[in-house]
Amino acid sequence: METLDKTDLQILRTLQSNARLTVKELAAQTNLSSTPVYERLKRLETKGYIKKYIAILDAEKLNQGFMVFCRVKLRRMNRDIASEFTRIIQDIPEVTECYNISGSYDYLLKIHAPDMKYYQEFTLNVLGTIGSLGSVESTFVMDEIKHQYGIRI
Repeated sequence: METLDKTDLQILRTLQSNARLTVKELAAQTNLSSTPVYERLKRLETKGYIKKYIAILDAEKLNQGFMVFCRVKLRRMNRDIASEFTRIIQDIPEVTECYNISGSYDYLLKIHAPDMKYYQEFTLNVLGTIGSLGSVESTFVMDEIKHQYGIRI
């Protein structure tokens, strides 16, 4: 595994808080000139430390503020069934995150919807059509207390 130096880590920390910085602005914040910052940035991207740059949207303003964590248990589990389930989930836009988890359930889904009625129809007409689905347990988010997009480095 490659070791990142303190300048690489500083670049990553800075980008986590504002990915719209230009190379020149990033260079000023890391006390380097633009060329080495540009080269480090390209290396961090190429090596996969930086996966992508995105805009974080306001779900409430876009009428997608009803958030649900949905635990899914499949009828049975094997490589083919798991592969098929994850392929199906990739194509469902309401599912914004999906994790294979341990414990009583197999997957944890994070779902955004406009309201409870929409979610009810979604569970019946979308999730309910997945043949391998065994059971679903939904937890509705009442208030978001903490949501950080970056990781501690």
